[in-house]
Amino acid sequence: MVVQHNMQAANASRMLGITTNAQGKSTEKLSSGFRINRAADDAAGLSISEKMRKQIRGLDQASTNASDGISAVQTAEGALTEVHSMLQRMNELAVQAANGTNSESDRSSIQDEILQLTTEIDRVAETTKFNETYLLKGDYGTKSQVIAAHDAGLDGTLTQNTTTATFTINALAMGDTYTIGGTKYTIGVEGDDVEEQLTNALTVLGTSADKDADIHLTVGEVVKIDGKSFTIALKTNSDTSEVAATELNKFASQGSTIEYNGKVAKLFSTTTGAAPTDGVDEKDATLITAAKAYQLIANELRAASSIGSDSIIKVPDAKFNNGDITVTDATTSANTVNGKLPNDVTGNNLKKVEFIIEKGTATVQKDLTFNLHVGSDADMTNKIGVTIESMTATALGIQGLNVGDATGKAATYAIDAIADALAKVSAQRSGLGAIQNRLEHSIANLDNVVENTEAAESRIRDTDMADEMVTYSKNNILAQAGQSMLAQANQATQGVLSLLG
Repeated sequence: MVVQHNMQAANASRMLGITTNAQGKSTEKLSSGFRINRAADDAAGLSISEKMRKQIRGLDQASTNASDGISAVQTAEGALTEVHSMLQRMNELAVQAANGTNSESDRSSIQDEILQLTTEIDRVAETTKFNETYLLKGDYGTKSQVIAAHDAGLDGTLTQNTTTATFTINALAMGDTYTIGGTKYTIGVEGDDVEEQLTNALTVLGTSADKDADIHLTVGEVVKIDGKSFTIALKTNSDTSEVAATELNKFASQGSTIEYNGKVAKLFSTTTGAAPTDGVDEKDATLITAAKAYQLIANELRAASSIGSDSIIKVPDAKFNNGDITVTDATTSANTVNGKLPNDVTGNNLKKVEFIIEKGTATVQKDLTFNLHVGSDADMTNKIGVTIESMTATALGIQGLNVGDATGKAATYAIDAIADALAKVSAQRSGLGAIQNRLEHSIANLDNVVENTEAAESRIRDTDMADEMVTYSKNNILAQAGQSMLAQANQATQGVLSLLG
């Protein structure tokens, strides 16, 4: 029996210390709700958990970023809704102004409203902002924007290229008609004299005549000259309006109207029968040369394509020998004059005439571009780019829109310009809508990833309260038992005193 070393008490004390330590950890876990409160609890688990926490918090913020992006996009798209409404009203006004029943004062009143709407479009673009970022007026810096060319309602094909446009029409020959600016023009018939003019007229109207031969008409055919009918016969009989083909020219004169085969041609009224020097017949302003028609077409294309442009539109005046006009060689005779189409400078027959339009430009603000970061990592694929073009009147190509002329032609041209502006706003709204839908899908995916990652992190980091309560209860009982055993072990050495008695 010894008193220096009470091994029972020492053992009980050691075990009580272990139990107390374990009980303290259980208490900590139950109090905090975490299974891992320090690295010593689970070093590997802590490392994995912290990586997951980084991802979770990053994805939560990414979801918020995407939501902010949706708000910005909705702000811009909502403003463009009003721009769309104003453009629709402007189109309505332009169509109204193009009607011939309006007086010049009526068009002036219409123009006043168009000016107000144009100013309001600029105001909306200049003031719409989200979180102090202006959304519709573009970014800092300027760029040159190409304005689309227009065909001015002319009969032909307009092809848009990068900086130019090509307007293509069939080559005009004698007797052809073509409507320019609402006026129907006829290409006059020319010749060295009345006889040649008549031959040319009948040729374009469908006879088999040749420039260097007599007029070929079949007996019994009817030709009208200035409204009077002549029946082709073997010899002329003025009493019965029968006339020999070779003498038909005696009943025609400069300026006569020739009808044959259901078609009409008109002779120039110049004394010599030649085309007028200015291209316009001296007695009929709607009777012109092909070259004059091309010049008028070029003027119309220039006027229609100048709307919204800072620069002067260049459309070469059309002449067959003008190198600025591109022509293609004819493979078949479509609009014939004496069996041939008009010739270009090289002598080749022309089938098509192309007007090369140098498109106008306008100086506008650069596109606004910003990126929405919708991921937790630094990967650039986590960025969704948003681009919003400048939506000012200048950028839409309607700056300086005018419908207040006397004829209504300017209003007609304005309809095309407004249509282009509507298309541009529609394209921008469509792009914003697509981005919004994409962001909504991104948010749904982010929230799903966060939920599943949190579940995994919870399994590593969180305390299983039921399981830990069992451990706590066990340790609590062991602690009480340990305290009792330690007390009894301390009493075991009291027997030494009886020996000393």
